[in-house]
Amino acid sequence: MPRIDLSNPSPLASRLASLSHEQKESLYERASQLVSENRRELIDRIAPLRTRHITVALEDVYQSHNAAAVLRSCDCFGIQDIHVVERNNPFNPAGDVAVGSSKWVDYYPYPDIQSAYRTLREKGYRIVATTPHTNDTLITDLDISTPVALIFGTELTGLTPEAIDLADEYVKIPMYGFTESFNISVSVALSLFNLTERLRHSNNQAFMQSSNELLDLKLHWLAQTIRDGEQVLLMLSNN
Repeated sequence: MPRIDLSNPSPLASRLASLSHEQKESLYERASQLVSENRRELIDRIAPLRTRHITVALEDVYQSHNAAAVLRSCDCFGIQDIHVVERNNPFNPAGDVAVGSSKWVDYYPYPDIQSAYRTLREKGYRIVATTPHTNDTLITDLDISTPVALIFGTELTGLTPEAIDLADEYVKIPMYGFTESFNISVSVALSLFNLTERLRHSNNQAFMQSSNELLDLKLHWLAQTIRDGEQVLLMLSNN
């Protein structure tokens, strides 16, 4: 899975940041000749459906099958980024559960909840803790007119008190049985289904990426597809 270190961008990310839109278009045309026509068609079709208007944050998820299931749900619902606090547990999705989704979704690691929240707020997100709270709202009523980061806690104990206290808002999924909570991967899937469906059927075009962001994403995906893709794209960008 593409791991993005914001403090230490990859050589390819740094190179792309220096290119004009026209240069990136030329690079994409040349690099896409190295993949099958079917793969290029998939990239061209799926990239515009991706969104960063909604993102998922995880705090110390430790079961690999849950990590993989969350990753798979994000891919299926068109969520491009996952932000992961790894204070106690590294994010390690089980490959057989992720079913290839690890190539297409990016994850951003953080050592603690404060740094994760700080970065998310700098990116313009409202941080919404998924936990019953005095001031909570139902997931179906959550305001999605501005960017939202949903944060989910570890399997047994949920979010830490610190993660809850520092959040901006609180949301819950309605439940009508004896069990007090859903499995984390189920919670993510239910939440994303509701929010992305509402977002895509609204008049809010904010979920869409800019043309430059879209091109960066397509080049990023090509790098995941081509053998030694980062080196190949770097070489092509210099010619």
